[in-house]
Amino acid sequence: MQSKTRDQIQAMATAAPVAAMSRREKLERWAALLEAHKGRVQPLRGIEYLPPERRTGLRGEDSPLALAFSDSVLRTQGLANDTFGHGTRFFELTAPEAHRLLCDCHYAGRMTAKELAARLRFTARHPILSKFIY
Repeated sequence: MQSKTRDQIQAMATAAPVAAMSRREKLERWAALLEAHKGRVQPLRGIEYLPPERRTGLRGEDSPLALAFSDSVLRTQGLANDTFGHGTRFFELTAPEAHRLLCDCHYAGRMTAKELAARLRFTARHPILSKFIY
């Protein structure tokens, strides 16, 4: 048996390229994470009232974006943080879609992971209709 140092093993290792996920795949993965989530999930507050520079950096500890960022697969795909701006770009959401999915004004204080998962799946499967519904 040959023994090798960690540096020697790392030098020999080659990472397999990771296929980029489509918009639909990313949204479906996010929905699956929400369906499996047992804790609370909190919408972001007042998205529409913030100036663009503040909206971009908006985040919340128990937000759906924080849950997405906790997933190593989505991070490997390029989800760099849990901010509204980056999450919107990563999941390829339009501003109205992101607002409807993530803002507290669309939940009356009652966002559930299951409900948001259903909305994400609808958005993923019906990209044109999702611009007009809910």
